[in-house]
Amino acid sequence: MTQSGKSVLDKAGIPKHLAWGYLGILIFMMGDGVEQGWLSPYLLGRGLNIQQSASLFTVYGVTIAISSWFSGVLAEGYGPKKTMMAGILLYILGTIGFVGYGMPELHFPVMLITYAIRGFGYPLFAYSFLVWITYRSPQQKLGTAVGWFWFVFTGGLNVFGAYYSSWAIEHLGYLNTLWSSIFWVVLGAFFALVLNTDKFKAGEGTVSKSEELAKGLTIMKEEPKVLLGGIVRIINTTAQFAFPVFLPTYMAAHGFSTTAWLQIWGTIFTANIAFNLIFGFVGDNFGWKNTVMWFGGVGCALTTLLFYYSPVLFGGSFWLVMLSGVLWGALLAGYVPLSALVPSLVKKDKGAAMAVLNLGAGLAVFVGPAIVGVFIGSVGNEGVVWILAGLYFISALLTRYISLPDNAKTAHSLKDSAKITLKIE
Repeated sequence: MTQSGKSVLDKAGIPKHLAWGYLGILIFMMGDGVEQGWLSPYLLGRGLNIQQSASLFTVYGVTIAISSWFSGVLAEGYGPKKTMMAGILLYILGTIGFVGYGMPELHFPVMLITYAIRGFGYPLFAYSFLVWITYRSPQQKLGTAVGWFWFVFTGGLNVFGAYYSSWAIEHLGYLNTLWSSIFWVVLGAFFALVLNTDKFKAGEGTVSKSEELAKGLTIMKEEPKVLLGGIVRIINTTAQFAFPVFLPTYMAAHGFSTTAWLQIWGTIFTANIAFNLIFGFVGDNFGWKNTVMWFGGVGCALTTLLFYYSPVLFGGSFWLVMLSGVLWGALLAGYVPLSALVPSLVKKDKGAAMAVLNLGAGLAVFVGPAIVGVFIGSVGNEGVVWILAGLYFISALLTRYISLPDNAKTAHSLKDSAKITLKIE
């Protein structure tokens, strides 16, 4: 790559020494996301009930939550590459068991166990790379650097994964589409672990590995704002993982086919990945906290309701329903600066702070389907959506109390400080 090419990456906010890793995350998450939009309705069509489907995704979410927490402290203690390698191995083992032994005969206990093992994979792989980014990016560009991470993460998981699967299930079939995910995650690992030659120095050994792991929990007591950030991170994507459990059947009742739903879902996250970048820049200038609170919390609360009611409000118009979903997906990116805000709350132990944030991301995969499973029988689709919207409002309130210490200013606050200094002079 030429020097001018490197300069372009720097100007765009991508740490040039991690560029191959970003590409690897994109491809890996595309493989991981092949079943995101259709697995639940497919299983329902083959005979599982919605509670069983919700249970499958809930157990999957539990292991993702555990793995997400471990990703931060393991990446800091052992290095991201070793942690990412563990993630790829667990993903492959889980996929072989789930697709090869659980899915053909719908052997539910086997499906639960192997899908849970599969769930350990992507957090160890992707979120360990996010820790890598927080250590190896300039502070004043950190919001943009994590914005690019969420750009490739979401682009792979929800956009390329959705569009690829809409083609693959038609030409390869459902099971072969799941098998093909192994090819994509291995290819992504090649870029992220082989072509990416950046060096990350693991923990120096001043604390034991067990103490390093415990730090991922004790930091929440030492710095309660980190805990608040973790709660906000749970709420951030709870709806993202709740929607696929019940919205496909809700949309089908309003005349939308599975293919139409996948197109809507993929387009939502096409907008989301673009706004991941936009809100990365916005956060660095408008303030990380303000961006999360107003665009993320309040914006998502309102657009969650709009998206749900859009088939009724707009008479089943495909384009207006899609537009409503796109607005929700765009504002979902308002939470991007949280990945810069939370590790900046502490001077050291950024891996532990990221472990809490990653735990929140993982818990969302569990909490979303769990909310559906627990409440849909009593309050229905509409009640579940109001619960999700209420959670977004709560996240905005919580974010108000997450303020940065003086040692960790955003670019926005640094500019404000400079203006104040000039006025005093």
